[in-house]
Amino acid sequence: MHGAPALLPFHSQADMNQQIKHIVIVGGGAAGWITAGRIAARHARAESGITVTLVESPTIGPIGVGEGTWPTMRSTLMKMGISETDFMRECDATFKQGAKFARWVDGTADDFYYHPLMLPQGFGQMDLVPYWQTACAGRSFSDTVCLQEQVCEHGLAPKMITTPEYASVANYAYHLDAGKFVGFLTRHCVDKLGVKHVLGDVTEVKSAPNGDITAIVTAQQGEIAGDLFVDCTGFSSLLLGKHLEVPFVDKGDVLFIDKAIAAQVPYEHPDAPIATHTISTGQAAGWIWDIGLVNRRGIGYVYSTRYTSDDEAEAALRAYIGPAGKTVNTRRIPIRSGHRQLFWKNNCVAVGLAAGFLEPLEASALVLVELSADMLAEQLPASRDIVDIVARRFNDTFLYRWDRIIDFLKLHYILSKRTDNAFWTDNRAAETIPDSLQDLMRLWRYRPPGNCDFTSNNEVFPAASYQYVLYGMGFKTDPEFLRPSASEQRAAQEHLAQNSAAIKKALRMLPAHRELIAKIHAYGLPAV
Repeated sequence: MHGAPALLPFHSQADMNQQIKHIVIVGGGAAGWITAGRIAARHARAESGITVTLVESPTIGPIGVGEGTWPTMRSTLMKMGISETDFMRECDATFKQGAKFARWVDGTADDFYYHPLMLPQGFGQMDLVPYWQTACAGRSFSDTVCLQEQVCEHGLAPKMITTPEYASVANYAYHLDAGKFVGFLTRHCVDKLGVKHVLGDVTEVKSAPNGDITAIVTAQQGEIAGDLFVDCTGFSSLLLGKHLEVPFVDKGDVLFIDKAIAAQVPYEHPDAPIATHTISTGQAAGWIWDIGLVNRRGIGYVYSTRYTSDDEAEAALRAYIGPAGKTVNTRRIPIRSGHRQLFWKNNCVAVGLAAGFLEPLEASALVLVELSADMLAEQLPASRDIVDIVARRFNDTFLYRWDRIIDFLKLHYILSKRTDNAFWTDNRAAETIPDSLQDLMRLWRYRPPGNCDFTSNNEVFPAASYQYVLYGMGFKTDPEFLRPSASEQRAAQEHLAQNSAAIKKALRMLPAHRELIAKIHAYGLPAV
């Protein structure tokens, strides 16, 4: 009959109108608890009737190597109602102001550049690349346009003890102890946000005729029903990958890294300086990360087994560490670069390693968790009849984001001039470079990266990040197409003078990184 509602061939109208009230998160770790905390803080109030249950295996521990974050973590913690002082004290957290890439260009001892977390001076008003390239020979791009390289090189913090929680002088993220962070989030979510914590090993997944998950069955707690399920089961992808059979899209042909060796290294003495940035040092067949926490450093070598052996990689890691490397314990972690074909199917969405993983070159793992949890919390479907709409939007958004992250990671490799191992030369082969990145590289021969190149509101890396990597690694835009005018040169000189003044002020007023951390532990930061 004309005007009659369309029949739903796979489910009843009553079921489609069913409200989403019970969210079940399967798996803990940072992915599970950040998702639980964001959803609970946003929705789980008595009057809403929404409950959040996190089911965690008592026998399977988290991977626990993601120690680097993005500045987005500040917003995530604030939205969950977490004190920055408490977080820093309990998670051995330190400040991160960017990444220093050493030996990536030609592999020599003095080869390094920075990807800071601050935008270039005047970014959005004018582009300083033309002036820097034509008039600032011999000075690095990041040092010319941003104060943060000097702040990092001098080991200074991004704020002072009088700066309120989450506020900054220089933009910052964190380094943190992944294990302590998960414990801290668990306590906060359970005690402050009302998340129900269940310990149980999943033995069965139950489904409705339309494929929706209706419940999981655990060995210890029996059946746990829900309306929306979040898969945070790590690499196993128990719900989305195994049960719903969403295929994995392997990106090993673009990103060659397939293994990591990780170590925890104590400082030589308690007052040793703490680096205020991630250090990524190029090696024969990959690179070594070096992250400074309060009482130790997290150091690891990510590499490709096609170009070096496990024993060679371990020897390189121990040599990098120095004398302590002879006795430090290590663990090996397999890496499979790629992601699920979809991240949300039916009433199940994957977050974290269950959705995919890429090498930790730009700390993308935790930020993808944050972005996923944020979209889930802000766009939580009210009822089953709009789940598929939200799922399509979620899938479109995150397929785009994963593609852009892959492009950005690959950018670091294609600009290298290293020839000491086929790992580096093979990374520059055209057939390993995504078409989208090749197109951008052609454009940037004639003009610098700009906001016009990144028009989605779902961008992960801004144009400024591309500029820092491109020009940090020696890329040149054709000067014939730059040629700043006289007025542009005057404006650029003013911006660069402002940056020089900002550097001097920062070096004068900012405390040493370890000094500020000690004061936070002793006195705390001013509460917002």
